[in-house]
Amino acid sequence: MNKIIAIIPARSGSKRIPNKNIKKFNGRPIIYWTIKSLKRSGLFDHIIVSTNSAKIKKIAQNSGASVLFLRPKKLSGDNVPTILVIKHAINKLEKLNIEFDYVCCAYPCSPLIFPSDINNAFEFIKKKKD
Repeated sequence: MNKIIAIIPARSGSKRIPNKNIKKFNGRPIIYWTIKSLKRSGLFDHIIVSTNSAKIKKIAQNSGASVLFLRPKKLSGDNVPTILVIKHAINKLEKLNIEFDYVCCAYPCSPLIFPSDINNAFEFIKKKKD
C-alpha cells in the first residue's frame, strides 16, 4: 500500500494580493477549499501545510490539515522556488519519521480543483512509474 502525502506551500506576504491564501472565497478562506478537495479525494495519509504564518497555521488546522513546523524566513520570500519549499518540508517530515512513497504539491489558491482531478492525476503518475 502506498503512503501518499500532500504538501501545501502557503506563505504570508503576497505583494499583489495581500493575505491571498486566507482571503474569503465562497464564505471560507481560500486554502480551506484546497484542503477540502484533498481530503475528499481519499488519497492522502497526511495533508501538510508549509507556512511561515501563525494565522495560516490556525486556519489550515481548523480546515483539517496538519502544520507540523513553521517555514523559515529564508524560504518565505517572493522569489523562493516551490521545489525548495517542498524539499524543506520533506526533510522535516523525514526527521519526524513520517514515511511516504508519493508527495503531491497542491497550491492553496486552487479552490476549484476537484477530488476527481487529484485522483486522476495520481493514477496518471502511477501508470508512468510502472
